Amino acid sequence: MLSRRKFLKLGGLAAASLAISGKEKIFAQSSSPKLDFVIRGGRSFVNGAWSAYDIGITAEGTMVVSKLPLVAPNIIDASNKIVSAGFIDILADNSANPERTFRVFEKYKVGDGVTTALQMHGGATDAGEYYKHFEAQKHLISYGVSTKVMNIRYKYNRLADRIKAIEKSLDSGALGVSHSPEYQSDTTWEEMVAYGKIAKKYDRPMFLHTRYSSKEKELDGVEEAINVAKTTGCRIHIDHLNSTGGTFNMEKALDMIRKARAAGLDITTCVYPYSYWATYAHSERFKEGWMQRYGMTYSDLEVVGTGERLTKESFNKYRARTGILLAAKEGVQPMDKTVKPALMEDFCMIGSDGGIETEPRANNHPRGAACFATAIRYAMDENIPLEKMLAKMTSRSCELIGSPMKNRGEIKNGYIADIAVFDPKSIRGAATNANPNQFSKSIDIVVVNGKITFDNGVLTGVNNGRSIKF
Repeated sequence: MLSRRKFLKLGGLAAASLAISGKEKIFAQSSSPKLDFVIRGGRSFVNGAWSAYDIGITAEGTMVVSKLPLVAPNIIDASNKIVSAGFIDILADNSANPERTFRVFEKYKVGDGVTTALQMHGGATDAGEYYKHFEAQKHLISYGVSTKVMNIRYKYNRLADRIKAIEKSLDSGALGVSHSPEYQSDTTWEEMVAYGKIAKKYDRPMFLHTRYSSKEKELDGVEEAINVAKTTGCRIHIDHLNSTGGTFNMEKALDMIRKARAAGLDITTCVYPYSYWATYAHSERFKEGWMQRYGMTYSDLEVVGTGERLTKESFNKYRARTGILLAAKEGVQPMDKTVKPALMEDFCMIGSDGGIETEPRANNHPRGAACFATAIRYAMDENIPLEKMLAKMTSRSCELIGSPMKNRGEIKNGYIADIAVFDPKSIRGAATNANPNQFSKSIDIVVVNGKITFDNGVLTGVNNGRSIKF
C-alpha cells in the first residue's frame, strides 16, 4: 500500500531525467506544462499494451504520459500497482433524495475508484433544475443525469406533455432518456417509440430497464428494446442485463443483441458483478407470483443494511411501505451463466445500478460501494484480461455517452486526469448486505480532475468534481 500522502522529492533524478534523449518522447519542465505531481512506476494499458509509465498531472488537471522520467516537485511511487483511468459508473443510482444524500453517495463511489457517476438509469425529472442546484454544491467526483421518464409520467398524464418535459430536460443538458417499463407496466408501445424518437432527435442514448424479468417473458423485453432501436434509429442501452433480460436466457439475449448490431442497430448493455439483485419491497417485481418467477421464498429475502431475513409477516409489512430495499438470495442469477457470458461481449459494460445513501449502514445493495473493485477481482479470478474489464469501466462508457465525456476514460496525453491507482493482487469489494458502508480494498489513490481526492482509505478534503452535461 502507498503510505498516505507519501511523496518522494526529486533530487538528482530530476537533473538526470533532463539529460535523457532518444526516440522516446520525454516531457521536461522546459518543454511541457508545469506538473503538480507525477505517478511513477505503475503499469498502464496504453496504445494496446501494458507498460510502466510516468504520469504527470498538470496544474490544469490534464495528463502527461511518458515512459521516461518526468520532472515534478512531488512523486507518488506506484510500483507494482495498476494506474488506470478513473472508473465511470453509467448506472449510478441516487435519484430518490439526492439533495440530502449526494455527499454520502459520492463518498462511497470514490472509495471504489469511481471518478464520474452518471445516473442514466434514473436521473432527474428536470435536468436543468438538477444541474442548477448541484452546480452550486461541492463534489468529490464528477456527475451527470439522464431525464427520468418514470417521474415525468407521474407528473403528466398526456403523452404530449411528457414529450415536452423530456425535451426541456434534454435542452438543459440531460445526457439521455431513461425509462423502466417493468416498474410502469402501463407504458404503451406508442410511448416507447415516442421516447426513442426524442433520443434519436437529440442523438442521446435511451437507457431501458426492460419490461419483463420472468423466465418466460424476459426475452420479450429485449426484443422490445431492439424494436425501439429498429423503429426509431435511436441508440439503445439495456440496463443490467443479468437481472432483467438475461437472468434465465442470457445466451439467447446476447445472440439477439449480436444480430441486431450486425444489422446496423446501435445497442449496448451492462451488468453488475453480483449473483443477486435487490429492489424495493413495494415495487412491481414483488407483485403476485414472485416466488414462482424467481424460485424463492420469504426467507430468501434480506433487508439490506440489517441482515434481517424475512417471513411472510415481515414481507407483507415491508410491502406496505416505501423505500425498503430487499436483496434476493445469492445465486439467483448465477455468475457463470449471466455475468461472465455478457462480459465476453465488447458491447457489454459495467454499471452498478446502485449507490449508498445514508450512514452508518445504508439500506442499499453493496454494489453501490463495491461494484468496480468487485468487477476487477472477478476478472482477475476468472482470467478475463484486465484491459478488457477496465475498458468496460472507462473508455467504452465514454463512447456511449458521447461528447460530454470527451478526453476522459483513457490514460493518454492531454486527457483529463481522472485516475485510479490500485493493487491488482489484493483489490476487492468489501461492502456486504449486512454492512454496505465500506470502502473497497486496495484502491490506493483516486485523482479527480487532476486533484487527489482519495488516498489509502481517507478522503483528502478535496472537492474537485464537475458536472457532465450536453
